[in-house]
Order: sequence, then C-alpha cells, then structure tokens
Amino acid sequence: MIEFNDVVKSYTVGNTALQGVSMRIEDGEFVFLVGPSGSGKSTIIRLITGEIKPTKGSVHVNSYDLEHMRKKDIPYMRRTVGVVFQDFRLIEKKTVYENVAFAMRVIGATEKNIRERVPYVLELVGLEDKAKRHPNELSGGEQQRVAIARALVNNPSMIIADEPTGNLDPARSYEIMLLLEQINELGTTVLVVTHERELVERFTKRTIVIDDGKVISDGMDGYYHYENE
Repeated sequence: MIEFNDVVKSYTVGNTALQGVSMRIEDGEFVFLVGPSGSGKSTIIRLITGEIKPTKGSVHVNSYDLEHMRKKDIPYMRRTVGVVFQDFRLIEKKTVYENVAFAMRVIGATEKNIRERVPYVLELVGLEDKAKRHPNELSGGEQQRVAIARALVNNPSMIIADEPTGNLDPARSYEIMLLLEQINELGTTVLVVTHERELVERFTKRTIVIDDGKVISDGMDGYYHYENE
C-alpha cells in the first residue's frame, strides 16, 4: 500500500527534511503519523501524493514506483489516494452535492455515475439532508464531512487526512475521527497526520512518530512523546 525504503529528501543544501525514513503501511490499516511542526510530516504527504520525488531511496504507493513513475501515470496514481485537508478547500459557490460531484467530473465520470455515487457518500458521512446547502451554511464539522465525502467519492483505496481536526473543537474532532474509523472498517486504508496528542491517545491505533526527519517510534499503543513546539 505505502512503502518507504531508506528515503532521504533534501530541498536545498543543508536542508534535509527526511533522513532515511523506512516504513510500510498495509492495505486496510488505520495509522496515525504524528510529530511536531517541522518534523517531516508534510514532506511524507507530498511524497505519497507524487508532488515531489525522493532524493534517495524509494517510495511505492498502491503498486506505483513514484521515483520512476512516468508523468502521465501520476493522475492515475492520485485517483487511488483521497486527501482531506485541515482547511476543507470547498468551493463556496457550489452546493454540497456540487462540491462532491465536481471531484468526479474532473476525472470524466458520467452523469449517471455521479447521480448514483454522490448521494451514497453523502449518506455515508451523514449529510444526505444537506446536499443543497452551500459551505457557508454549514458548521466546521459539517464542512469537514463534505471534504471527506469528496475524498471518498472516486472510491480510492486510501484516505490521507492531513490535520483533519485542526480547525474543529474537541467534540467535532472526535466525531470526525469516528467517521474516519468507520470508513476504515469498510475497507479503506486511512492515514491520519496530526500533532493532536489527545486524539491519538483516545484511539488504539498504530502510531508512527517522526521527529527531525526520522522515525523514532512505530507501535500500536496510541501513545507518543515529542517536545511541544
């Protein structure tokens, strides 16, 4: 599913974001990736989505070798990965339905498929009654649910949630995590990138800890240590 083998990523001379990272996330896992700001989490996401390539080592995502992948294959690889961002990134002038449908239209889905798929994912995230609303009519938690529906609508094998609860209060954060857990139980691999220690501790999941560009811990106890920024 995701495999990093001794990955080094340097942006400029003297600026090495990752220093020999190796990890493997299997199909169907739910994994937290945690660490302080500047630890290398964002670089790992950018590598997984094919935005950048490693300086050394290899990255494989869903059978794609990202180091040697042809440029024309990048869109196909990205269809296998749904990404949820902290800031939602919804289109304000489009309704909830249209925001989710837009992700399907971008890849050339038929209107018939859109009419079948969009209501299904909106029901999955608990927003079937909000399809005609606009983002500014929704709460922060509801907007994040729309973002999750959009990430799911093309049926990716994996969801990457990048600080998905960063703009939410604790109660809404917990609800979003429960939703991601439900999605995982339906068979989708879930990688949650966060620095929120309290959330990680509430869920007994595999937790990969990264600091200073290195994996310093990888375990199932849902607990980690790092210096706060």
